[in-house]
Amino acid sequence: MVSTAHRIKDIGPKPQSFDIERATKENADYRSVAWSGRYLQVTSMSIPVGGDIGLEAHPETDQFLRLDAGSGRVQMGSAKDKLTFEAEVSDGWCVLVPAGTWHNITNIGTTPMKVYAIYAPAHHKPDKVQATAAAAEADKDDEPAVWSVQPKQAPDEHG
Repeated sequence: MVSTAHRIKDIGPKPQSFDIERATKENADYRSVAWSGRYLQVTSMSIPVGGDIGLEAHPETDQFLRLDAGSGRVQMGSAKDKLTFEAEVSDGWCVLVPAGTWHNITNIGTTPMKVYAIYAPAHHKPDKVQATAAAAEADKDDEPAVWSVQPKQAPDEHG
């Protein structure tokens, strides 16, 4: 159920179900962690007009993103200065990011872009909410739960 704050409460690695499209469309925060498992995590994101998710690469994480509202420009590639894949995406489209691939999605529409992301493994503290990209960048308390399974990996890279 969506709470009165229109946000899914992350209950950790317990069975859960919710209307992910509704939760994603109602989310007004840059990032809101909806569910954290031992091997997988689900987040909702709201990207303002002209904003972006942020150029990054996850060395050992595959990622699935789906747009539930708005439109964006996806860029991906083997290096942050070699983004050879580009596509426009909108409501209903998914973006599949292989581990180690530099990627970004920029909101090119006239309304907030609503996205949910599935990471494997988890990347964020369970139930974490970050109102803006700047708040996410400044957040020093955003590590996955100790009970999540994390590979021995190089840290994520940001552009």
